Amino acid sequence: MEISLIRHGRSLWTENNPMTCKEFKKWVEQYDGSGVYSENSYPSETLRLMSAANIVITSDLKRSIESASYLNSNIKTISAPLFRETELPSLSKNFGGLKLKPNIWTVFLRCLWFSGYSIECESLSDAKNRAKAASERLIEFAKEKDVVALVGHGFFNMLIAKELLKSGWIGKAKTSSKHWHSTTYSFNK
Repeated sequence: MEISLIRHGRSLWTENNPMTCKEFKKWVEQYDGSGVYSENSYPSETLRLMSAANIVITSDLKRSIESASYLNSNIKTISAPLFRETELPSLSKNFGGLKLKPNIWTVFLRCLWFSGYSIECESLSDAKNRAKAASERLIEFAKEKDVVALVGHGFFNMLIAKELLKSGWIGKAKTSSKHWHSTTYSFNK
């Protein structure tokens, strides 16, 4: 049995100007509602895995669904919110109008999240529990279909991978963080 975890493509939402934390919250909503760029070429290994998959799963976010379609337009996918990226917390204060670029806000808020701050989002503990449920669901699919591909999100794929490894699956300890790249886990029956 095989489960491949694939990161979605580059988002069409490229706004990168400095913004306040309140504006960043709206930026995230735009990012989540945007699709991905179509590329001239995709990693050959990812294309091979998508062709070999007997079932393709995606999160219910547009960038994940579109990515699966670009990688293999002939396969039917199953989309579910269970496989969404982990959320970022919100800040209750505006920090005097402090403006940062989106990637800086992302790192800052992710660090706060790792430290236990989870206002208006799931906690790290809840995300780990969801990743456990997601890995169990993928394993169920693998038992039925043998070869499974998930077109998901960088950070949540990493949490799923940790759960697969805990369950005895074999693969890399770290998933690829590059857009369109894949990491495969296997289990001998």
